[in-house]
Amino acid sequence: MFVDQVKIYVKAGDGGNGMVAFRREKYVPNGGPAGGDGGKGADVILEVEEGLRTLMDFRYKRHFKAPRGEHGMSKNQHGRNSESMIVKVPPGTVVMDDDTKEVLADLTQHGQQYAVAKGGRGGRGNSRFATPRNPAPEVSENGEPGQERYVVLELKVLADVGLVGFPSVGKSTILSVVSAARPKIAEYHFTTIVPNLGVVETEDGRSFVMADLPGLIEGAHQGVGLGHQFLRHIERTRVIVHVIDMGGLEGRNPYDDYVTINEELKEYNLRLTERPQLVVANKMDMPDSEENLAMFKEQLGDDIKVFAISALTRKGTRDLLYAIADELEHAPEFPLYEEEAIEQRVVYKHEKEDRGFTVTRDPDGAFVLSGEDIEKLFVMTNFNHEESIKRFARQLRGMGVDEALRQRGAKDGDLVRLQEYEFEFVE
Repeated sequence: MFVDQVKIYVKAGDGGNGMVAFRREKYVPNGGPAGGDGGKGADVILEVEEGLRTLMDFRYKRHFKAPRGEHGMSKNQHGRNSESMIVKVPPGTVVMDDDTKEVLADLTQHGQQYAVAKGGRGGRGNSRFATPRNPAPEVSENGEPGQERYVVLELKVLADVGLVGFPSVGKSTILSVVSAARPKIAEYHFTTIVPNLGVVETEDGRSFVMADLPGLIEGAHQGVGLGHQFLRHIERTRVIVHVIDMGGLEGRNPYDDYVTINEELKEYNLRLTERPQLVVANKMDMPDSEENLAMFKEQLGDDIKVFAISALTRKGTRDLLYAIADELEHAPEFPLYEEEAIEQRVVYKHEKEDRGFTVTRDPDGAFVLSGEDIEKLFVMTNFNHEESIKRFARQLRGMGVDEALRQRGAKDGDLVRLQEYEFEFVE
């Protein structure tokens, strides 16, 4: 099965917790704090493996959770950092954030890596909080939570040349006679249901990768047939070879086929019309092919060259391969995603500072605190020690939480909820 689009969940490792410990050794009366820091959580890294050609592996495993860092230990021993989790993907994989639909990475080269989720830093042990005023603190931090997200992996095959056209025009046959690829060939529509790749070498030693793409029909850009599913694989090609059936066995007009397919390419992605396109009249061994070709050239005009071939007898394929190789020599690369031009001027705007939290109310009257900053601060607080709790209260006051609650009408004894925990508001 050919899998070219999957949605996966990735969770980087949390940082290890810092430790509260004190040095207790013989003849060392004032040992002081000795709690070590936690180790860093593991990143989740996508790495290109050229041996893969589909996203089939992700059909059975779609959740990737990296290990957390080791907790800090006594005697100021730091916890071990966790090794990154490497997830292999095929070349040509585009990584996209599922929530924002932002393209995060375009992975094309063997060994290329992208950290799709960053591990959390380790929490600090009580050695880090020692000051002249408090030389023996009972304060430590829990590890920072690792990043988690849903991402969409989309495979767009790496091919220099893409064969496009209606079903049963002979695209698979052309690929089979010019390369060592052995695509499925049969006398019915949509025989090709996955893209097939083949390495083509001309007689003068030039080579390129050709892709036989599933047949397109009218409405493909809207999902009709198999077109919408596989049109994405044309996006990387530098030259498009448009194959047209001149035998007329399907009862269609060759010129109408030509116009329809080009319209589908344009509707799917306007940039596909920028690519060089070679028009190939296939099945020239059929009885009415010469007459159909003459009519087709008349409707097409003199500006566009048509390569008349018969994939079955291999007539004309040599000249076609030379023409494709010549076109590739000066065909530009077409990046999938344009890099945004950097604005040179600097504009200063007065924007209200984000407080890092919001205050809302539940139906039961409780005040609810939410926000990425305040939730991370809460998770990293070690509530087993009173000093850590007091430090957390000071941090909330510094963020302006107390004042914000008062503005919303909070009074002494009111219930305040943060995640699944509840506490009282104290004036």
